[in-house]
Amino acid sequence: MTKEEVRERIEKLKREIERCRHAYHVLDKSLISDSALDTLKKELFDLETAYPEFVTSDSPTQRVGGAPLKAFKKVSHEAPMLSFNDAFSEADLKAWCERLEKYLGRKLKPEFYLELKIDGLAIELVYENGVLAQGSTRGDGFTGEDVTENLKTIEAIPLKLKTKKLIVRGEVFLTQKEFERINREQDRRGGKKYANPRNIAAGSVRQLDPKITASRKLDSFEYAVVTDLGQKTHEAEHQLLKELGFKTNPNNKLVHSFEEIIEFRDYWDKHRDKLPYEIDGIVVIVNDNQIFKRAGAIGKAPRGAIAYKFSPKEATTVVLGIKVQVGRTGVLTPVAKLKPVEVGGVTVTSATLHNYDEIKRLGLKIGDTVVVSRAGDVIPQVTKVLDNLRTGKEKDFEMPNKCPIDSSPARREGALFRCSNPNCGARNREQLYHFVSRSAFDLRGLGTKIIDRFLDEGLISDAADIFTLKAGDIAVLPRFGEKSAENITNEIESKKIISLARFIYSLGILHVGEETASVLAEEISYLRVQRPLEILKTFQDFSIKRLQQIPDIGPKVAQSIYDWFRKSRNIKFLGKLDKVGVKIETKKLKTKNLKLSGLIFVLTGSLESMGRDEAKERIMTLGGDVSESVSRRTDYVLAGREPGSKLDRAKKLGVKTLVEKEFLDMIK
Repeated sequence: MTKEEVRERIEKLKREIERCRHAYHVLDKSLISDSALDTLKKELFDLETAYPEFVTSDSPTQRVGGAPLKAFKKVSHEAPMLSFNDAFSEADLKAWCERLEKYLGRKLKPEFYLELKIDGLAIELVYENGVLAQGSTRGDGFTGEDVTENLKTIEAIPLKLKTKKLIVRGEVFLTQKEFERINREQDRRGGKKYANPRNIAAGSVRQLDPKITASRKLDSFEYAVVTDLGQKTHEAEHQLLKELGFKTNPNNKLVHSFEEIIEFRDYWDKHRDKLPYEIDGIVVIVNDNQIFKRAGAIGKAPRGAIAYKFSPKEATTVVLGIKVQVGRTGVLTPVAKLKPVEVGGVTVTSATLHNYDEIKRLGLKIGDTVVVSRAGDVIPQVTKVLDNLRTGKEKDFEMPNKCPIDSSPARREGALFRCSNPNCGARNREQLYHFVSRSAFDLRGLGTKIIDRFLDEGLISDAADIFTLKAGDIAVLPRFGEKSAENITNEIESKKIISLARFIYSLGILHVGEETASVLAEEISYLRVQRPLEILKTFQDFSIKRLQQIPDIGPKVAQSIYDWFRKSRNIKFLGKLDKVGVKIETKKLKTKNLKLSGLIFVLTGSLESMGRDEAKERIMTLGGDVSESVSRRTDYVLAGREPGSKLDRAKKLGVKTLVEKEFLDMIK
């Protein structure tokens, strides 16, 4: 983005965030989910950090909450009740620590206090002469709402203490069990169910009738002591709170390294469902209170603490484009290509749009900022367009009137568009199976069922798309997971470099099998081609007559090769392979006058020292040819363990056979 585009984006983000925050904090309405709003706030924070000249006092990063409701008396806080900036990754966490150390001018001792970040409502409690005199909400951080009578109904909050003057802060929340009970009651009464426990907790604390608050059975943990009682660390504050009779979270913990922070966060990300209440991350706090105070605040947040959030189930990102994929049955599926975003624990770059009607329903344009949602094993979906963030440069999308695979007309069938060629989907599928086979790119992690799944989910349309797959786009599919997704993408990455013969064979040119592919590779090996587009140019320079001059290439095969390299979809396909980084290995290409030059081998059975594919490549590297069938032209049959009928055929024809040791001596 240009600097002017950054400024415009910041202004639009500020307005949209403020609109959502005002609706939530003042009007008690949710326009988008908390996690989606967190993503917008994080984007704004990152832009303002990179371009501090655009930070203004009215930015949401400089405020805490919303204005207090008019129904409650206003209460001024003795010290500002700040909220936290968010981190969503290890990189964000390290960046926070680096900013803090830079501000302090020295390295920090790695001592942090970690708290579970409960999804509730922040409160402040003031005790006078040992009695709870006032309870308030955060409000805008400086002025909150007096909700004393409502907070008195919460059993976890002591009404009387042994100490005379004390100000503490904590969180009011609703347990999952109580949330379900309240919603059952709502359902029984025919009322609208509540969306989440946090909304009920916030609404209950703001009830004008304390009896309603009492009926909700709220709970509370306290986590900070504002009054100076000599506490030198945040850990000491928690111990002090416990001694004074407050309820504190037993899962909070002191750690002494970054590794322990990551471990703590990841543990609770996986085990949060076992807690009786909802959490959306952890809070990382510099344990030394003196350092924490010296760090001060930046905008709405203390520099000495940060919320390290779990991966959101909803997040905002930008639609970079819409790609139409063709499935197994020829159905055309639009897929949103996204600016990478973490949703549900994985980084995704694409989301299904289902069909053209869904795009119209969403009002989606290319370039829009959108909310992407993922729950459980459901693949990411675009659920909302934030049209207030549009710049005017967004583009409308129309479904193509021709199939992207074979250019046949696309027909509309209800909500679906389908290629009019009934064989298109099946033929494309078979080509993909061929491309990943052992004799071609040898992508062993991609069996036929997985290829079918990727086609159905719109992740791939042709073989070149395989090399654009990201682990996050695979991990979100049911029955996959991060480890298997990582294994698949690692396998794909490792196979981007391929021998020339295998590459030619992988293209699936009619009448071009493994032997013919090897002959073609030998013919052009002297050119040392290394890129798919170089191969394209080489064969486009060959006339049919020139192709027929190559040994074993007859008129039919020559015509097929000639036609293949001139079809527009094949030219486009080779361009895509070139763009995604497929490279041709030239150092092992067959050259003339080597020790196996002119010899034809047939392999049968399994070898101990190497696989059959490696043996084939060794033979061809040394100038030999490999055939699939035994004939009188065959020079040697290499027989491994459990040889098949090829060995019997060799004996019958008098073809010499080699055991593995003899073969290894031959290729030394």
